[in-house]
Amino acid sequence: MEYRKFGRTNWQVSEIGYGMWGLAGWKETDDAEVGVALDRAVELGCNFFDTAWGYGTGVSEQILGRLLRHHASKRLHFATKIPPKNFKWPSKANYTLEECFPASHIVEYTEKSLKNLNVDCIDLQQFHVWEDSWAHNDEWKKAIEKLKAEGKIKHIGVSVNRWEPDNVLNTLKTGLIDSVQVIYNIFDQNPEDNLFPVCRELNIGVIARVPFDEGTLTGLLTKDTVFPEGDWRATYFVPENLNTSVDHAEALKPLIPNRMTMPEMALRFILCNDDVHTIIPGMRKIRHVEANIKSSDGKRLDSLLHQDLKVHRWDRTPTKWSQ
Repeated sequence: MEYRKFGRTNWQVSEIGYGMWGLAGWKETDDAEVGVALDRAVELGCNFFDTAWGYGTGVSEQILGRLLRHHASKRLHFATKIPPKNFKWPSKANYTLEECFPASHIVEYTEKSLKNLNVDCIDLQQFHVWEDSWAHNDEWKKAIEKLKAEGKIKHIGVSVNRWEPDNVLNTLKTGLIDSVQVIYNIFDQNPEDNLFPVCRELNIGVIARVPFDEGTLTGLLTKDTVFPEGDWRATYFVPENLNTSVDHAEALKPLIPNRMTMPEMALRFILCNDDVHTIIPGMRKIRHVEANIKSSDGKRLDSLLHQDLKVHRWDRTPTKWSQ
């Protein structure tokens, strides 16, 4: 495993972190294997774990809390997220801060997360959605200053809405934000335009989420793929999105090098960008942990392949199904 400095925190975080959404509230999750997969990730050098209260209404946080206790001798960096008060993902431009993150709500859900994680202080607390129009509202600023003063959070971050990487730029310039979590992958290259340069200038940690485009970049989806009833992906991969996504993935297959899988190529593409400090693929199985962590070996993609992949940028805008 290779490590990168995580912005102004000065943490050395593993290039491959662990996204914990799929560990709670998803169909076909084997709890026993999840525990073994998490332990295996730690054994292989993973030291950054990302969860949220919204992942199973605190269940994922509780799983992470058990992992932290089990590996108390190791320095594992962990992050969680405050859900918006209206419990709507993503936020919309017309939502007010009072609807999503009044100070009392920020404090209340930080307390809930502390209890679920069974810790006294959260390494990185994040807003689970965001609107840049809230940048200069003092409500959220006073809340995080209070929590920091009380020793309940160390750092604060923002998880940016899907396909809206610029919807945080003014907030970053307040100087109060330590990290940004954003969708970045072969298709979603938009953060390179404006977000990453600002993060670089302000020394802000960057977490790349959805490295496989919710599964498209595994190369395993087909236009006949059907997800189990109740699976979140069934509402995301509506026919309009599934068909187009599969077409985009199929166009990549001729570029995959020998002895490399599409997921590995997808991770290595992201690792070519030094502005990204850690990637958080969802991993529910041991084989996924081992395969993904193998991508962090210090070896870059061939420069010509990297340029070929850059051509596959796919600019999208939020829709009723993009969530």
